[in-house]
Amino acid sequence: MAGFRELSTVDVIRAATAIYLQSSSHSSSNLSLLDHFCGGSAINISEEESKDVELVHLLILCAEKIGSQQFDRASTLLDHCENFSSKIGNSVERVVHYFVKALQERFNRETGKITSKRVKGEEIKLLQPEETILSLRPALVSCYKESSFYQATLFAGTQAIIERVASAKRIHLIDLAIRSGSHCMVLMQALATRQECPVELLKITAVGSSSKQRMEETGKRLAYFAETWNLPFSFKIVLVTETKDLNEEKFDLNAGEAVAVYSPILLSRTRHPDFLIKMLRKISPCVMVVIEVEANHNSQNFEDRFFEVLFHYSASFDCLKVSMARCDPERVTFEEMYLGQHIRNIIATEGEERIFRHMKIDAWRKFFHRFGMVEAELSTSSLFQAELDNSFLPVVQV
Repeated sequence: MAGFRELSTVDVIRAATAIYLQSSSHSSSNLSLLDHFCGGSAINISEEESKDVELVHLLILCAEKIGSQQFDRASTLLDHCENFSSKIGNSVERVVHYFVKALQERFNRETGKITSKRVKGEEIKLLQPEETILSLRPALVSCYKESSFYQATLFAGTQAIIERVASAKRIHLIDLAIRSGSHCMVLMQALATRQECPVELLKITAVGSSSKQRMEETGKRLAYFAETWNLPFSFKIVLVTETKDLNEEKFDLNAGEAVAVYSPILLSRTRHPDFLIKMLRKISPCVMVVIEVEANHNSQNFEDRFFEVLFHYSASFDCLKVSMARCDPERVTFEEMYLGQHIRNIIATEGEERIFRHMKIDAWRKFFHRFGMVEAELSTSSLFQAELDNSFLPVVQV
């Protein structure tokens, strides 16, 4: 008797992709392909899962038709997918909902129904993520708390900084995306409690392009936190319109201080990453922690990029599915305003309007190698910190 297991969103995407590939080669399509694409285990397909596979298959066909500019057929498929998807449905329906919105915008752009000027405001928001992220803070905190892989990067990255400044009494952290500052609290607590080489001063320079008031609020929270730990502390904000406005003089660097750079999810959406790295290289930080999405979302071929993005973000929706309730309003907000906006930008836009250009790790290695930056392995302690329970993360009240 065949065993039963629920298909993940990624399983459904794999099955629909297999059917699409088989039908494209003029073979007969059937759901027996699920056995191969879902680990080779014997499975039963529920009626809902069969409908999900069909829905994703139609979404893929829609993307194909838009890519080949068969707009009449694409319009019919878009309408069908929109009718059977929902931002509050199951995970597959939610994924399809946001991809339909992205494909609809691409369709409208290519058929002249909307112009770049009309959607320019959305790209400006993505280039100034502090505003969006801080406005989403309750939803972000909730999703980060429930999704352990977000915590893993925070703890591992913070531990890497702690190890590199172990012998320094004056420490200068240049934070390129401070947001709520929760990661700074982890660092501050570790520095305040170390037994050897007490810290004379921890200086944090927060770099941003907007939301000065909210960054000031973050600074006040960090100053209060430092005071509770009796940690000498200073906080400075550097506001720049774009990356090219940054230079080393803005950081108020002092002799004898160990400089560390923290760059979470920034380089892949920076207009001038080469300029930023050249500038940071001049200040000779003892460590630069880079956290980025490891995915190939920078393909020039639309169909290749579509499949990469579809699989990647389906996995993200799967993670939220197992950690948060379907009706959780903070999950809905996070999916719509964060994941949905990423999908929209990568799928709907081209050229300078496309902000997010995630790359695979080999591409990042080549990028940093050009500037003489040497990759350092995470220590055993860093890997251990990544496995700590989420309850150790100090969550800021908002």
